[in-house]
Amino acid sequence: MMKKKRLSASKASLVLFLCQMISALDVPLDLSQPPTITQQSPKDYIVDPRENIVIQCEAKGKPPPSFSWTRNGTHFDIDKDAQVTMKPNSGTLVINIMNGGKAEAYEGIYQCTARNERGAAISNNIVIRPSRSPLWTKEKLEPHQVREGDSLVLHCRPPVGLPPPIIFWMDNAFQRLPQSERVSQGLNGDLYFSNVQPEDTREDYICYARFNHTQTIQQKQPISVKVFSMDSLNDTIAANLSDTDIYGAKPVTEKQPILLTPTGSTSTKVELRGSVLLLECIAAGLPTPGIHWIKEGGELPANRTFFENFKKTLKIIDVSEADSGNYKCIARNILGSAYHVISVTVKAAPYWITAPRNLVLSPGEDGTLICRANGNPKPNISWLANGVPIAIAPEDPSRKVDGDTIIFSHVQERSSAVYQCNASNEYGYLLANAFVNVLAEPPRILTPANKLYQVIADSPALLDCAYFGSPKPEIEWFKGVKGSILRGNEYVFHDNGTLEIPVAQKDSTGTYTCVARNELGKIQNEVQLEVKDPTMIIKQPEYKVIQRYGQVSFECIIKHDSTLLATVTWLKDNDELPDDERFLVGKDNLTIMNVTDKDDGTYTCIVNTTLDSVSASAVLTVVARPNPPFDLELTGQLERSVELSWIPGDENNSPITSFVIEYEDGLHEPGVWHYQTEVPGTQTTVQLKLSPYVNYSFRVIAVNEIGRSQPSEPSEQYLTKSANPDENPSNVQGIGSEPDNLVITWEPLKGFQSNGPGLQYKVSWRQKDVDDEWTSVIVANVSKYIVSGTPTFVPYEIKVQALNDLGYAPEPSEVIGHSGEDLPMVAPGNVQVHVINSTLAKVHWDPVPLKTVRGHLQGYKVYYWKVQSLSRRSRRHVEKKILTFRGNKTFGMLPGLEPYSSYKLNVRVVNGKGEGPASPDKVFKTPEGVPSSPSFLKITNPTLDSLTLEWGSPTHPNGVLTSYVLKFQPINNTHELGPLVEIRIPANESSLILKNLNYSTRYKFYFNAQTSVGSGSQITEEAVTIMDEAMASRQVDIATQGWFIGLMCAVALLILILLIVCFIRRNKGGKYPVKEKEDAHADPEIQPMKEDDGTFGEYSDAEDHKPLKKGSRTPSDRTVKKEDSDDSLVDYGEGVNGQFNEDGSFIGQYSGKKEKEPAEGNESSEAPSPVNAMNSFV
Repeated sequence: MMKKKRLSASKASLVLFLCQMISALDVPLDLSQPPTITQQSPKDYIVDPRENIVIQCEAKGKPPPSFSWTRNGTHFDIDKDAQVTMKPNSGTLVINIMNGGKAEAYEGIYQCTARNERGAAISNNIVIRPSRSPLWTKEKLEPHQVREGDSLVLHCRPPVGLPPPIIFWMDNAFQRLPQSERVSQGLNGDLYFSNVQPEDTREDYICYARFNHTQTIQQKQPISVKVFSMDSLNDTIAANLSDTDIYGAKPVTEKQPILLTPTGSTSTKVELRGSVLLLECIAAGLPTPGIHWIKEGGELPANRTFFENFKKTLKIIDVSEADSGNYKCIARNILGSAYHVISVTVKAAPYWITAPRNLVLSPGEDGTLICRANGNPKPNISWLANGVPIAIAPEDPSRKVDGDTIIFSHVQERSSAVYQCNASNEYGYLLANAFVNVLAEPPRILTPANKLYQVIADSPALLDCAYFGSPKPEIEWFKGVKGSILRGNEYVFHDNGTLEIPVAQKDSTGTYTCVARNELGKIQNEVQLEVKDPTMIIKQPEYKVIQRYGQVSFECIIKHDSTLLATVTWLKDNDELPDDERFLVGKDNLTIMNVTDKDDGTYTCIVNTTLDSVSASAVLTVVARPNPPFDLELTGQLERSVELSWIPGDENNSPITSFVIEYEDGLHEPGVWHYQTEVPGTQTTVQLKLSPYVNYSFRVIAVNEIGRSQPSEPSEQYLTKSANPDENPSNVQGIGSEPDNLVITWEPLKGFQSNGPGLQYKVSWRQKDVDDEWTSVIVANVSKYIVSGTPTFVPYEIKVQALNDLGYAPEPSEVIGHSGEDLPMVAPGNVQVHVINSTLAKVHWDPVPLKTVRGHLQGYKVYYWKVQSLSRRSRRHVEKKILTFRGNKTFGMLPGLEPYSSYKLNVRVVNGKGEGPASPDKVFKTPEGVPSSPSFLKITNPTLDSLTLEWGSPTHPNGVLTSYVLKFQPINNTHELGPLVEIRIPANESSLILKNLNYSTRYKFYFNAQTSVGSGSQITEEAVTIMDEAMASRQVDIATQGWFIGLMCAVALLILILLIVCFIRRNKGGKYPVKEKEDAHADPEIQPMKEDDGTFGEYSDAEDHKPLKKGSRTPSDRTVKKEDSDDSLVDYGEGVNGQFNEDGSFIGQYSGKKEKEPAEGNESSEAPSPVNAMNSFV
């Protein structure tokens, strides 16, 4: 025997599956077996009296069972009732009501018996009752007249129906009446008012009863309610009493809570195990009481407790005995509280602990039937055999009854029977059929052969081996055709024959063989197992935050077994995507265009195959600017303050960070909104400071990270009372515009600062430091006043005070102003100049007396200009320069002077009116400086050993030139500098011939001028002496000889003929030398053009007769080495890029090395010649 392994708690998901398989291991229908009830009507069966009654009873057995019925405990002979028929091959009864039968005549308790030669099974007692929906009894309903604030109960009292009706309240327009904490419907259908309000007055409170079974609705007569408010009572009393009578109804008084239902302080309730417990408390009171529930001595059960009907109903689902106890409801308002305690007892109808199960035994075997049930009170267990109490049933020596157990020993075929177990208490009963079937059968395997099982790797695999046999066969499993028996912890063997592989791997794939054997035989069956790769989401959708009207995309990239077909489905909030063209589902993504607020939610990507399913979710948060606040309300209005409150609009998923409050002054600036204040986003009220005589309106703007909301609707207007001005004008100044006046200006008050009508200003002034009285004048709402006839530039004390029709503002502060300025009267004296160097001087002067300034001293201006250069006597246009020195300064620096020049300067004092007279001109001279560079250096007339130098004198000699200095040095072919030679030249010279130089040599020259101060900046040039005269003459002679020209023409003609012949022969496919060379080399483009030495000189055709590049050099050996022929054309110039024609042809030189270019400004030292061209062919 293979060892069976118990299911662990972690495999609870398999238990239901396996239990279903065990219960499904029935006796095959081709074998004899007692009846089994397979279908029956419910115990309490309420039928529609207008339709036929169908009482179900289906059973199976071998041979097929026959059926009979009892009604109210006696045999029901269906043959004697023409309205009753039984379906063929079935025990189901059909009672024909639609053809004249009455459902009430067939009320009763019915029981079905299914019988064959091996036993009898019975159904439950089925109680048949027709549904009833009676009409409301006629009654006269008096109108309800109640006082505002009192409680009220409108009774429904629906007719007793079967089943009980569903109650709801509506008006004449068939609209449900609104319910709230104050007004709500009780469990009994009555409508409760905790306190009535004037708006509760109406004449159409209608209670409806809906009978679902018969699909009918019954209506109660409308109920009228009239609520008398305190104001209406006062008006009524006043109309009926004289002026001398004392009258006046009391205002609505607040009331502490009292319970309307249930009444009293305690009550009891019994509920059955597994049902729903509903407890209710409804209270009266003003203000409306709130309801709170507790369980004394314990906690309300988590996950099973719910509050309904505005917390007036406590709902606990699936109650058990542990939910018994005292439940207290507390009604509370600001005046007090009331409570009620409900003692709950949970009883239990019988429920199974172990229900009896069918027994299949072979002759001589033993077995037991167990029937265990529980309940409150504990149920009574009784046994029946084939529907007859076992005490009076035929005796069977193989059985013994022991309470809730029947023990069978050495059974024989005659021991086959159906036993019934009945467990009952006062709350109900349980009835179970279980047969004992005595058979002798060899093993059978009921699972189809070669059945294919497919599972996902790392998940359990369950391979069926449904079997039957008597005695019960033993089951063994093998893997492969010749595999060994399976054992060990990696397998679980279940009683029903199923092989479980708890964690299937890829190598678990294969053929598995199930073998069933008992003493009567052996049989086997093969099944196939395939293990697939799991489906995975390798890139899951991610949390997104998107602004309204934007675009968002979620990714869902998957990987799955290639043999499985995967389908991807997108859900929004666990439902299908909206049918909207904005949602675009791609292969591996979901894109939402033009996102709106409705798109906010959780998006789930579900990947399904035939074997597994995976999903991943991400939240989309749509953010936007907040909606504007609403319901602005002004309270606590005072003269200088008001409280503003509002309700925030939707924050649109981005928390409101602040509220901005703005105001409009409808009196002074209608339509213009001003900033008032800003408060945190958690605040919805603010105390605002107000100014008098302003007609305020307020609006609120909400702000979040996305931006600002639209402004709210304006609040109601609030006009503050007038008052004296609180403040005076600001920025008061006194500045004269003319020498004999004083202009007093100020910044006027804004409209809301006036605090009242008739805004004016009192302008006052008096001369400072003089014992004068204040002079005052009252002006209109302007910003300037001019005082005439004042002395020039004297200080005045000034003040401006605001006033309106209600009085003056507080005493203003004084400011100091001055009357108008005039030009200064005197020039600065004792002007001295100290020359610091050739370009900088320092000037000093004595300050002028402040009285002569006649205004605000702004500073001094120094005018200076160059008269002439001392090195040149020529005069030029005089350009005056001005330097301004702020404040009461008495010296300054004059930068940027020209050396060796004569200057003049003067100094003037400046005030707000302008400049005073100039001081006498002061002459000063600057010393010599170093000269600028010579204006040019030109090198001409190159010979074999000499060069001629010409130059121009410096543009700015800055003194007397003493000499010129010339330095020069040779430059070799590697651009290295030779020894430096220095020559000093008299200042009056402008040219020089340098002799004894080396021929064909480049020289670099450095040239500068000198004064007694030092040397100026230098100028540089380069030049080259010419080549040997004989060589030059020969080159010129050869180039001009006729024979040379003829030779060149002959060579060109020969090359042209050769090219034509080669072209013709190539087209004919013949061999020729060039063809042979092409055959001998893989790439002719990189081979030498000449066979003898592998060189090809510089060549120009008719279009290439252009001068060679400046400074170009022909290699000394005039060859290009053969081994270098594979290099690029650029390599021939040592990294210098070649040049190309516009058509792309190369026009550079082939050279082994290229000399550096001459210095800037020097022309090529070697002109191109025909000799050079010829040398390239040699």
